[in-house]
Amino acid sequence: MKATIERLQRMAKKMRVKGKFLEGIPFGSGHINDTYRLTFEEADGTIRHYTFQGINSNVFPNPPAVMENIDRVTTHLQEKIAADRSGKRRETIRLLKTEDNLPYCLDLDGNYWRAYHFVENVNSFDVLSNPEQAYQIAKSFGEFQCDLADLPGKRLNETIKDFHHTPNRFAQLWEAVKNDRAGRLKDVTKELDYFHSVEEECGTLVRALNEGAVPERVTHNDTKCNNILLDEKTNEGACVIDLDTVMPGLVHYDFGDMVRGGTGSTAEDEVDDSKVYMRKEMFEGLLKGYLESAKNFLTPTETELLPLSGKIITLEIGTRFLADYLNGDVYFKTSRPNHNLDRARVQIALGKSIGDALPELMKML
Repeated sequence: MKATIERLQRMAKKMRVKGKFLEGIPFGSGHINDTYRLTFEEADGTIRHYTFQGINSNVFPNPPAVMENIDRVTTHLQEKIAADRSGKRRETIRLLKTEDNLPYCLDLDGNYWRAYHFVENVNSFDVLSNPEQAYQIAKSFGEFQCDLADLPGKRLNETIKDFHHTPNRFAQLWEAVKNDRAGRLKDVTKELDYFHSVEEECGTLVRALNEGAVPERVTHNDTKCNNILLDEKTNEGACVIDLDTVMPGLVHYDFGDMVRGGTGSTAEDEVDDSKVYMRKEMFEGLLKGYLESAKNFLTPTETELLPLSGKIITLEIGTRFLADYLNGDVYFKTSRPNHNLDRARVQIALGKSIGDALPELMKML
Protein backbone atom coordinates (compact mmCIF):
# COMPACT_ATOMS: atom_id res chain seq x y z
CA MET A 1 0.00 0.00 0.00
CA LYS A 2 2.28 2.75 -1.25
CA ALA A 3 1.42 6.12 0.26
CA THR A 4 1.42 9.63 -1.18
CA ILE A 5 2.60 12.60 0.86
CA GLU A 6 -1.02 13.72 1.18
CA ARG A 7 -2.08 10.33 2.53
CA LEU A 8 0.75 10.32 5.08
CA GLN A 9 -0.19 13.82 6.22
CA ARG A 10 -3.84 12.83 6.67
CA MET A 11 -2.89 9.82 8.79
CA ALA A 12 -0.43 11.86 10.83
CA LYS A 13 -3.31 14.19 11.67
CA LYS A 14 -5.43 11.19 12.73
CA MET A 15 -2.56 10.09 14.97
CA ARG A 16 -2.45 13.58 16.52
CA VAL A 17 1.06 14.42 15.41
CA LYS A 18 1.80 18.09 16.16
CA GLY A 19 3.96 20.46 14.19
CA LYS A 20 4.79 21.38 10.61
CA PHE A 21 5.20 18.48 8.16
CA LEU A 22 8.66 18.55 6.57
CA GLU A 23 9.03 15.23 4.73
CA GLY A 24 7.90 11.62 4.43
CA ILE A 25 10.29 9.08 2.93
CA PRO A 26 10.31 5.27 2.53
CA PHE A 27 12.35 3.66 5.27
CA GLY A 28 13.83 0.26 6.16
CA SER A 29 14.31 -3.01 4.30
CA GLY A 30 11.23 -4.99 5.36
CA HIS A 31 9.36 -7.10 2.82
CA ILE A 32 5.95 -7.30 4.55
CA ASN A 33 4.77 -3.82 5.57
CA ASP A 34 5.32 -0.49 3.78
CA THR A 35 7.27 1.78 6.11
CA TYR A 36 7.89 5.55 6.06
CA ARG A 37 9.78 7.99 8.23
CA LEU A 38 7.92 11.27 8.72
CA THR A 39 9.63 14.43 9.94
CA PHE A 40 7.84 17.29 11.71
CA GLU A 41 9.00 20.61 13.17
CA GLU A 42 7.28 21.59 16.40
CA ALA A 43 6.42 25.17 17.38
CA ASP A 44 9.64 25.59 19.39
CA GLY A 45 11.79 24.40 16.49
CA THR A 46 12.27 20.84 17.77
CA ILE A 47 12.53 18.27 14.98
CA ARG A 48 10.62 15.02 15.57
CA HIS A 49 10.65 11.81 13.56
CA TYR A 50 7.90 9.20 13.42
CA THR A 51 7.60 5.76 11.84
CA PHE A 52 4.38 5.07 9.89
CA GLN A 53 3.63 1.57 8.63
CA GLY A 54 0.87 0.14 6.51
CA ILE A 55 -0.11 -3.29 7.86
CA ASN A 56 -0.12 -5.99 5.19
CA SER A 57 -3.55 -7.57 5.59
CA ASN A 58 -2.63 -10.41 3.22
CA VAL A 59 -0.10 -11.64 5.78
CA PHE A 60 -1.98 -10.40 8.86
CA PRO A 61 -5.70 -10.77 8.11
CA ASN A 62 -6.78 -9.27 11.45
CA PRO A 63 -4.82 -6.00 11.93
CA PRO A 64 -6.79 -4.92 15.04
CA ALA A 65 -5.75 -8.18 16.76
CA VAL A 66 -2.11 -7.51 15.80
CA MET A 67 -2.29 -4.01 17.22
CA GLU A 68 -4.05 -5.17 20.40
CA ASN A 69 -1.08 -7.46 21.05
CA ILE A 70 1.48 -4.75 20.33
CA ASP A 71 -0.36 -2.23 22.50
CA ARG A 72 -0.50 -4.61 25.45
CA VAL A 73 3.11 -5.71 25.10
CA THR A 74 4.62 -2.24 24.69
CA THR A 75 2.52 -0.83 27.55
CA HIS A 76 3.84 -3.60 29.80
CA LEU A 77 7.42 -2.95 28.68
CA GLN A 78 7.06 0.79 29.29
CA GLU A 79 5.93 0.03 32.85
CA LYS A 80 9.04 -2.12 33.35
CA ILE A 81 11.25 0.67 32.02
CA ALA A 82 9.62 3.26 34.28
CA ALA A 83 10.08 1.05 37.36
CA ASP A 84 13.76 0.39 36.68
CA ARG A 85 15.94 2.82 38.63
CA SER A 86 19.24 1.56 37.25
CA GLY A 87 18.83 3.47 34.01
CA LYS A 88 20.20 0.51 32.06
CA ARG A 89 16.94 -0.90 30.75
CA ARG A 90 16.52 -0.69 26.99
CA GLU A 91 13.85 1.27 25.15
CA THR A 92 10.65 -0.07 23.62
CA ILE A 93 8.67 1.19 20.66
CA ARG A 94 6.03 3.74 21.68
CA LEU A 95 2.77 3.81 19.77
CA LEU A 96 0.86 6.88 18.70
CA LYS A 97 -2.91 6.73 19.14
CA THR A 98 -5.99 8.35 17.68
CA GLU A 99 -8.48 10.56 19.50
CA ASP A 100 -10.47 7.38 20.16
CA ASN A 101 -7.36 5.87 21.81
CA LEU A 102 -6.90 3.32 19.04
CA PRO A 103 -3.35 2.21 18.14
CA TYR A 104 -4.16 2.27 14.42
CA CYS A 105 -6.06 4.28 11.83
CA LEU A 106 -7.55 3.60 8.41
CA ASP A 107 -6.77 5.40 5.17
CA LEU A 108 -9.38 6.27 2.54
CA ASP A 109 -9.06 2.81 0.98
CA GLY A 110 -9.69 1.00 4.27
CA ASN A 111 -6.06 -0.01 4.82
CA TYR A 112 -4.76 -0.18 8.37
CA TRP A 113 -1.83 2.00 9.46
CA ARG A 114 0.05 2.40 12.73
CA ALA A 115 2.64 4.90 13.94
CA TYR A 116 5.55 4.92 16.39
CA HIS A 117 7.91 7.46 17.80
CA PHE A 118 11.07 6.98 15.75
CA VAL A 119 13.89 5.36 17.75
CA GLU A 120 16.89 7.66 17.52
CA ASN A 121 20.66 7.03 17.76
CA VAL A 122 20.58 3.33 16.91
CA ASN A 123 21.95 0.99 14.26
CA SER A 124 20.90 -2.39 12.92
CA PHE A 125 22.51 -5.02 10.71
CA ASP A 126 21.25 -7.89 8.59
CA VAL A 127 24.00 -10.48 9.18
CA LEU A 128 25.98 -11.44 12.28
CA SER A 129 29.68 -10.87 11.71
CA ASN A 130 31.17 -11.71 15.13
CA PRO A 131 30.25 -13.48 18.39
CA GLU A 132 29.86 -10.19 20.29
CA GLN A 133 27.02 -9.19 17.97
CA ALA A 134 25.47 -12.62 18.50
CA TYR A 135 25.74 -12.13 22.26
CA GLN A 136 24.04 -8.71 22.19
CA ILE A 137 21.22 -9.86 19.91
CA ALA A 138 20.44 -12.96 21.97
CA LYS A 139 20.70 -11.07 25.26
CA SER A 140 18.15 -8.54 24.02
CA PHE A 141 15.68 -11.17 22.87
CA GLY A 142 16.14 -13.02 26.17
CA GLU A 143 15.39 -9.82 28.11
CA PHE A 144 12.33 -9.30 25.93
CA GLN A 145 10.98 -12.76 26.80
CA CYS A 146 11.84 -12.31 30.47
CA ASP A 147 10.03 -8.97 30.68
CA LEU A 148 6.92 -10.49 29.14
CA ALA A 149 6.90 -13.65 31.28
CA ASP A 150 4.55 -11.89 33.71
CA LEU A 151 2.34 -10.14 31.13
CA PRO A 152 -1.08 -9.87 32.81
CA GLY A 153 -4.46 -10.45 31.23
CA LYS A 154 -5.81 -12.85 28.66
CA ARG A 155 -3.75 -14.93 26.25
CA LEU A 156 -2.38 -12.89 23.35
CA ASN A 157 -4.00 -13.21 19.93
CA GLU A 158 -2.44 -15.64 17.45
CA THR A 159 -1.65 -13.23 14.62
CA ILE A 160 -0.63 -16.11 12.31
CA LYS A 161 -2.12 -19.39 13.46
CA ASP A 162 0.32 -22.31 13.97
CA PHE A 163 3.19 -20.17 12.70
CA HIS A 164 5.87 -22.42 14.24
CA HIS A 165 3.85 -25.63 14.54
CA THR A 166 6.50 -27.87 12.96
CA PRO A 167 4.32 -31.00 12.45
CA ASN A 168 1.82 -28.83 10.55
CA ARG A 169 4.62 -27.47 8.37
CA PHE A 170 5.64 -31.03 7.53
CA ALA A 171 2.01 -31.85 6.72
CA GLN A 172 1.94 -28.89 4.33
CA LEU A 173 5.06 -30.25 2.65
CA TRP A 174 3.47 -33.69 2.16
CA GLU A 175 0.37 -32.00 0.74
CA ALA A 176 2.58 -30.14 -1.74
CA VAL A 177 4.21 -33.47 -2.65
CA LYS A 178 0.80 -35.02 -3.23
CA ASN A 179 -0.39 -32.20 -5.48
CA ASP A 180 2.91 -31.54 -7.33
CA ARG A 181 1.34 -28.46 -8.85
CA ALA A 182 4.47 -27.27 -10.64
CA GLY A 183 5.59 -30.72 -11.83
CA ARG A 184 8.84 -30.49 -9.86
CA LEU A 185 8.56 -33.57 -7.67
CA LYS A 186 11.13 -35.52 -9.70
CA ASP A 187 13.83 -32.98 -8.78
CA VAL A 188 13.62 -33.29 -4.99
CA THR A 189 13.77 -37.01 -4.15
CA LYS A 190 16.91 -36.66 -2.01
CA GLU A 191 15.50 -33.71 -0.07
CA LEU A 192 12.21 -35.48 0.62
CA ASP A 193 14.00 -38.61 1.81
CA TYR A 194 15.90 -36.50 4.32
CA PHE A 195 12.77 -34.75 5.60
CA HIS A 196 11.08 -38.13 6.07
CA SER A 197 14.05 -39.25 8.17
CA VAL A 198 13.88 -36.27 10.56
CA GLU A 199 10.13 -35.68 10.77
CA GLU A 200 9.65 -37.38 14.16
CA GLU A 201 12.61 -35.56 15.72
CA CYS A 202 11.33 -32.25 14.40
CA GLY A 203 8.06 -32.77 16.30
CA THR A 204 9.91 -32.76 19.64
CA LEU A 205 9.03 -29.21 20.66
CA VAL A 206 5.31 -29.45 19.89
CA ARG A 207 5.11 -32.83 21.65
CA ALA A 208 6.83 -31.32 24.70
CA LEU A 209 4.24 -28.53 24.76
CA ASN A 210 1.30 -30.91 24.33
CA GLU A 211 2.62 -33.17 27.10
CA GLY A 212 3.10 -30.25 29.49
CA ALA A 213 6.88 -30.68 29.59
CA VAL A 214 7.44 -27.03 28.55
CA PRO A 215 5.19 -24.00 29.10
CA GLU A 216 3.70 -21.68 26.57
CA ARG A 217 5.30 -18.22 26.72
CA VAL A 218 4.99 -14.83 25.05
CA THR A 219 7.52 -14.96 22.22
CA HIS A 220 8.65 -12.72 19.36
CA ASN A 221 8.61 -15.43 16.65
CA ASP A 222 10.74 -13.48 14.13
CA THR A 223 14.14 -13.14 15.77
CA LYS A 224 16.32 -12.12 12.85
CA CYS A 225 19.16 -9.88 13.94
CA ASN A 226 17.86 -6.71 12.27
CA ASN A 227 14.86 -6.80 14.62
CA ILE A 228 17.16 -5.58 17.39
CA LEU A 229 18.27 -1.94 17.29
CA LEU A 230 21.71 -1.41 18.83
CA ASP A 231 22.82 1.76 20.61
CA GLU A 232 25.18 3.55 18.22
CA LYS A 233 27.62 4.42 21.02
CA THR A 234 27.70 1.25 23.13
CA ASN A 235 26.61 -1.33 20.49
CA GLU A 236 24.35 -2.83 23.16
CA GLY A 237 20.77 -3.87 22.45
CA ALA A 238 18.52 -0.81 22.66
CA CYS A 239 15.10 -1.82 21.34
CA VAL A 240 13.23 -4.87 20.00
CA ILE A 241 11.17 -4.03 16.92
CA ASP A 242 8.83 -5.71 14.40
CA LEU A 243 6.31 -6.99 16.94
CA ASP A 244 3.64 -8.17 14.49
CA THR A 245 4.25 -11.84 15.35
CA VAL A 246 4.51 -11.41 19.13
CA MET A 247 2.08 -14.04 20.37
CA PRO A 248 1.89 -17.30 22.34
CA GLY A 249 4.75 -19.65 21.57
CA LEU A 250 7.78 -21.48 22.91
CA VAL A 251 11.08 -19.87 23.85
CA HIS A 252 12.66 -22.36 21.47
CA TYR A 253 10.95 -20.76 18.49
CA ASP A 254 12.90 -17.56 19.18
CA PHE A 255 16.21 -19.16 20.13
CA GLY A 256 16.02 -21.70 17.31
CA ASP A 257 15.41 -18.97 14.74
CA MET A 258 18.36 -17.00 16.11
CA VAL A 259 20.52 -20.09 15.57
CA ARG A 260 19.13 -20.58 12.08
CA GLY A 261 19.66 -16.97 11.04
CA GLY A 262 22.85 -16.25 12.94
CA THR A 263 25.11 -19.28 12.72
CA GLY A 264 25.06 -20.20 9.04
CA SER A 265 28.26 -19.73 7.06
CA THR A 266 26.55 -18.52 3.88
CA ALA A 267 23.61 -16.53 2.62
CA GLU A 268 20.20 -18.17 2.97
CA ASP A 269 20.05 -18.75 -0.78
CA GLU A 270 23.62 -19.93 -1.47
CA VAL A 271 23.62 -22.11 -4.60
CA ASP A 272 26.45 -24.38 -3.40
CA ASP A 273 25.21 -26.08 -0.26
CA SER A 274 28.61 -27.74 0.28
CA LYS A 275 29.75 -24.36 1.63
CA VAL A 276 27.09 -24.39 4.37
CA TYR A 277 27.97 -25.17 7.98
CA MET A 278 27.14 -23.93 11.46
CA ARG A 279 29.58 -21.43 12.94
CA LYS A 280 30.01 -22.74 16.49
CA GLU A 281 31.50 -19.51 17.78
CA MET A 282 28.28 -17.71 16.79
CA PHE A 283 26.20 -20.36 18.56
CA GLU A 284 28.28 -19.88 21.69
CA GLY A 285 27.72 -16.11 21.55
CA LEU A 286 23.98 -16.60 21.12
CA LEU A 287 23.80 -19.11 23.94
CA LYS A 288 25.81 -16.96 26.34
CA GLY A 289 23.77 -13.82 25.68
CA TYR A 290 20.43 -15.58 25.79
CA LEU A 291 21.06 -17.47 29.02
CA GLU A 292 22.48 -14.39 30.72
CA SER A 293 19.10 -12.69 30.45
CA ALA A 294 16.67 -15.64 30.31
CA LYS A 295 18.08 -18.31 32.63
CA ASN A 296 16.16 -17.12 35.69
CA PHE A 297 12.74 -17.83 34.19
CA LEU A 298 13.52 -20.90 32.05
CA THR A 299 12.64 -24.37 33.33
CA PRO A 300 15.33 -27.10 33.19
CA THR A 301 13.55 -28.81 30.30
CA GLU A 302 13.30 -25.58 28.33
CA THR A 303 17.03 -25.02 28.80
CA GLU A 304 17.91 -28.57 27.81
CA LEU A 305 16.03 -28.28 24.51
CA LEU A 306 17.74 -25.06 23.37
CA PRO A 307 20.47 -26.65 21.18
CA LEU A 308 18.05 -29.01 19.45
CA SER A 309 15.68 -26.11 18.73
CA GLY A 310 18.22 -24.69 16.28
CA LYS A 311 18.04 -27.82 14.16
CA ILE A 312 14.26 -28.06 14.39
CA ILE A 313 13.48 -24.46 13.41
CA THR A 314 16.07 -24.55 10.62
CA LEU A 315 14.48 -27.64 9.09
CA GLU A 316 10.98 -26.29 9.65
CA ILE A 317 11.86 -23.30 7.48
CA GLY A 318 13.39 -25.73 5.00
CA THR A 319 10.06 -27.55 4.63
CA ARG A 320 8.39 -24.24 3.89
CA PHE A 321 10.88 -23.37 1.14
CA LEU A 322 10.58 -26.83 -0.42
CA ALA A 323 6.78 -26.82 -0.25
CA ASP A 324 6.71 -23.44 -1.96
CA TYR A 325 9.05 -24.75 -4.66
CA LEU A 326 6.70 -27.68 -5.30
CA ASN A 327 3.69 -25.35 -5.32
CA GLY A 328 5.24 -23.11 -7.96
CA ASP A 329 6.84 -20.35 -5.84
CA VAL A 330 3.60 -18.75 -4.71
CA TYR A 331 4.56 -17.50 -1.23
CA PHE A 332 8.23 -16.52 -0.98
CA LYS A 333 9.57 -13.95 -3.43
CA THR A 334 12.03 -15.45 -5.92
CA SER A 335 14.50 -13.83 -8.29
CA ARG A 336 15.78 -16.84 -10.24
CA PRO A 337 14.80 -20.38 -11.21
CA ASN A 338 15.15 -22.89 -8.34
CA HIS A 339 15.51 -20.04 -5.82
CA ASN A 340 13.29 -21.76 -3.25
CA LEU A 341 14.99 -25.10 -3.90
CA ASP A 342 18.39 -23.50 -3.20
CA ARG A 343 16.98 -22.04 0.01
CA ALA A 344 15.61 -25.42 1.08
CA ARG A 345 18.94 -27.12 0.40
CA VAL A 346 20.78 -24.51 2.49
CA GLN A 347 18.41 -25.15 5.40
CA ILE A 348 18.92 -28.90 5.08
CA ALA A 349 22.71 -28.51 5.03
CA LEU A 350 22.64 -26.18 8.03
CA GLY A 351 20.23 -28.46 9.91
CA LYS A 352 22.54 -31.41 9.32
CA SER A 353 25.53 -29.39 10.55
CA ILE A 354 23.69 -28.37 13.70
CA GLY A 355 22.63 -31.97 14.27
CA ASP A 356 26.18 -33.25 13.88
CA ALA A 357 27.39 -30.67 16.42
CA LEU A 358 24.68 -31.36 19.03
CA PRO A 359 26.95 -33.27 21.46
CA GLU A 360 29.38 -30.34 21.47
CA LEU A 361 26.55 -27.80 21.77
CA MET A 362 25.16 -29.65 24.77
CA LYS A 363 28.60 -29.39 26.41
CA MET A 364 28.52 -25.63 25.80
CA LEU A 365 25.12 -25.52 27.45
